[in-house]
Amino acid sequence: MAAVAERRLLADLTPLRVSPAYRRMMIGSALSNLGSLMTTFAVALQVYLLTHSSAAVGAIGLAVAVPAFLLGPFTGALSDMVERRRLVLVTTLALAATSVGLAVQAFAGNTHVWVLYLLAGTQATLGTISAPARRTFMPRLLPKELIPSGAALSMMSMHAAMLGGPLVAGLIVPVGGVKACYAVDVVSFSAAFYGVFRLPQMRPEAAPDGRRPGFGVVTDGMRFVLHNRVLAGVLLADISATLFAMPVALYPAVNAERFGGSPRTLGLLSAGLAVGGILGTVFSGPLGRVRRPGLGVLVAGAVWGAALVGFGIAQELVPTLCFLVVAGVADVTSVVLRTTIIQVATPDHYRGRVNALELMVGANVPQVGNFRAGIVAEATSPGFSASLGGLLAVLGAAGVGLLLPAIVRYRTDEPVSEAQPVRR
Repeated sequence: MAAVAERRLLADLTPLRVSPAYRRMMIGSALSNLGSLMTTFAVALQVYLLTHSSAAVGAIGLAVAVPAFLLGPFTGALSDMVERRRLVLVTTLALAATSVGLAVQAFAGNTHVWVLYLLAGTQATLGTISAPARRTFMPRLLPKELIPSGAALSMMSMHAAMLGGPLVAGLIVPVGGVKACYAVDVVSFSAAFYGVFRLPQMRPEAAPDGRRPGFGVVTDGMRFVLHNRVLAGVLLADISATLFAMPVALYPAVNAERFGGSPRTLGLLSAGLAVGGILGTVFSGPLGRVRRPGLGVLVAGAVWGAALVGFGIAQELVPTLCFLVVAGVADVTSVVLRTTIIQVATPDHYRGRVNALELMVGANVPQVGNFRAGIVAEATSPGFSASLGGLLAVLGAAGVGLLLPAIVRYRTDEPVSEAQPVRR
């Protein structure tokens, strides 16, 4: 009985056993994400060393978010029009080339912040093209009943990279400088390329009426989401949590103010959310049995906000890290539940566009949230910025539940109805 209970508590590894293609893709993504998170650490540190400004660090998020917001709907339509595997392979090569550019500027001793913003924005643009197509692979590689487990394993992989990337970068930077992080990132893209290269072709399925989407129906994905209050609710809940309460831009200033500015403690702060994410995914077994996932998203968002209030107040290293770990557990819980709802409820011919919308929210609103956090920190203090954002996130989760009660009532045995495609 104890062994059965343990299996139900721990993450379900069945997707890795039944789908070698999914296994290769996840391993490749994990290694590539490790390099990418080292680059994220290095860019933030390089900007802070050049400017000593939390607002300047937060502006990295703005440079990343703007192209993604502008292009997201169009790249989602593109991934519903072309062979998705080929699109991901091309963009992976282009992303590797951008990492080469980051390494070159570091080796050349660049002192211009705009160069870092430009390269970070370029990476974001390429990621906006690649990610919607990449996210359509899982429903093709796994049966429907394994989607929650696959989502949890993908999040585990990502958070392992979030943990390992900053920690490794914190050890490498004192020895080889930020340029060593960029060099590792260049090499890591080979793993991502191999994982996708071995996949079968991923052509989009035709709509029931036989119509192939074009750029004239970019708004179809938006209307599909807006016509389903549960889907709209989970995205709005994520916007509330990350716009108000992202703490990442505050790490360098918090580290300098509380812990002397050591790269090693900065690495610990940067890894805090990832530790929570790993714990949340390792013990994600119960998430596959949650019957009211929409309510779960809101509760997780409130816990996320409360933990970041604590992060802003704490002064010692251990409680600071503990609050970040709790926030990480809440974050990954919300993401797994949201991903399950969206992937199961979206037909294949809409998946590129709906995934693009989810990525615009999940990947880019946090960047705007980091910019907000940096601006507030400049006007007040890093701790006040974090605590105020956390409080607003708690209030935002409650507000979404009141505004869209369908998300609270939604049960997994009540399918989300599909909105009819909008005719041109």
